[in-house]
Amino acid sequence: MARRLQAKELFTASEVARFCQVDLKTIHNWADRGEIRHFRTPGRHLRFRRVDVVDFLRKFGYPVPEVLRQGKPAVQIVDEDPVQLDALKKLLGQRFDVTGFVDPVDALIAIGGDPPDVVVLDVGGTKLDGLSCIARLKAAETTRHVRVVVYSAREDKRARALEAGASAFVTRPDAQKLTETIDALMGASS
Repeated sequence: MARRLQAKELFTASEVARFCQVDLKTIHNWADRGEIRHFRTPGRHLRFRRVDVVDFLRKFGYPVPEVLRQGKPAVQIVDEDPVQLDALKKLLGQRFDVTGFVDPVDALIAIGGDPPDVVVLDVGGTKLDGLSCIARLKAAETTRHVRVVVYSAREDKRARALEAGASAFVTRPDAQKLTETIDALMGASS
């Protein structure tokens, strides 16, 4: 996880209080009530992932500070079609730190070892049940924060993918919409 947990990926309660222009105790109260996703260090200090702070700020109408818009989010693409995978890696690689997998099992192993910010998944694959994978990623504490964007021509799976925990569903082949969706989820756009 060393690659992901850099200074601009994690924020202290004091920093979040500054973003919201509230007292530090307010942040602790919000965290205790579960209003903002967080975790605690072994020393019991609050830490907030960038994506969770962005979600919170947007939910309650706060502006997203520039410091939260910086950085290159890690995006993992899972697509059984190597031609499609290469095209997506090329497109998304201009904006994000991209890795790609044709084999969904390899992708799951990688996610467990170093969770990305976003997983782009086609639920129409044949090697693995994409809907079950989404649900499992959202159920596990270590991957709960990972955004899952379904990028698929299987429009009939939209509702089930969102119910399973996907953050968004983008209909293939709208790659520009995919880029915009990831930007929005990661706080790169307002």
